[in-house]
Amino acid sequence: MQEQPENTSAGGYAWYALALLMFVYVMNFLDRQIIYILFPAIKTDMQFSDLQLSLLGTSAFAIFYTFLGIPFGRIADKGSRTKLIAFGLLVWSLFSGLTGFATGFWSIFACRVMVGVGEATLGPAAISLLSDYFPPSKRATVTSIYSMGIAIGAGLAAIVGGILFGLGWRNAFYIVGFPGVIFAALVFFLKEPIRTAPAKVEENISNSDISELLSNKSFLLLCLGYAFLGLATNNFSIWGATYINRLYQIPIPTIAYWAGILTLLAGIPATLFGGVIADFFRQKQRGGRMFYGAILSAVSFALWFIVLFTDNFSIIIGASFVLLFAALGWLGAAAADATEIAGASRRGVAVAIYFFSVNIFAYIIGSNLIGKLSDVFGATENPVMMRYALLVCPISCLLATICLFAGSKALNSETNPSA
Repeated sequence: MQEQPENTSAGGYAWYALALLMFVYVMNFLDRQIIYILFPAIKTDMQFSDLQLSLLGTSAFAIFYTFLGIPFGRIADKGSRTKLIAFGLLVWSLFSGLTGFATGFWSIFACRVMVGVGEATLGPAAISLLSDYFPPSKRATVTSIYSMGIAIGAGLAAIVGGILFGLGWRNAFYIVGFPGVIFAALVFFLKEPIRTAPAKVEENISNSDISELLSNKSFLLLCLGYAFLGLATNNFSIWGATYINRLYQIPIPTIAYWAGILTLLAGIPATLFGGVIADFFRQKQRGGRMFYGAILSAVSFALWFIVLFTDNFSIIIGASFVLLFAALGWLGAAAADATEIAGASRRGVAVAIYFFSVNIFAYIIGSNLIGKLSDVFGATENPVMMRYALLVCPISCLLATICLFAGSKALNSETNPSA
């Protein structure tokens, strides 16, 4: 089978599929991130430490979400992508709702693990589906529209979490989780499009492919740079509401409202136009996208200090708006550079390594380090000390700036790109 010609038009059903899959992506982030707004309520009710909150909010989810991306990608290449997504949506919706019935740390942990298992099905299958629903000339636009689900879902997680906060954290999980079962049925009956190009599935990832990529200086610096930046940007969402609530005694519903509005206002344009801006830098030099990433990292480094050490809530809101734009503005640039550096034959492996590094740094290392430091510094009793636990984030932004600037220089020096 051949690629669709450039002048092929997508029909109405393709746009329906895009709308449904974007809505599923919104639900993906809503179920994933609502727990962050509920941290204070869960901590009070269950008497958890900050490290335990971190393990529940990030590590439990990320363990299988991170490691199952590649095998689920292979399943998507071989079998029904609509059925895979429907199965995943059913699993994560059920276990998100069942979190409300949990009686202790390990029962919540198990539910969050299964949310991660279910959500790991979406990414590879949805992108593959959309590539077959739409011709090549529309795919960048389609991917950008689909990716808005990140900003919308994260924004709604804050707003909905704040609204439901007064009903109790258990009810919040019931209300957000279980309705996803209905949409799983809609995805199950979504038409599977004809594949427009033959699936090229590697039965085994070659060790030589991985070692060659990791020995490529530009690729290694890209993975390290965006892993450090991802640590900082993700933990802004993870710990931001808890930090503001403790330090300034602002009610969670108020924090959630502003967090949701700022995420929507900053995140949607960042997702849509971040890649366009990065491509503008790429036109100037081969390492332009990573240079753009270095700029976002440096700006984030300065903004983190404003957020952590000012006592003016209005200034915090303004700085947070720009910080949220930077938090989503690099996603397209990072993926584009990863595939360009790797070349056509190793793009899947390269993206898998890139996502793996970001998830490990953000959800396994960063969040737990911040939670542990918060406990060690006594931030529950003395909220001001949480500022110093969160210094992990600007330090990571500084390291990201160094890595991405060096990666940009290294990429510029390469004379034979393998795109």
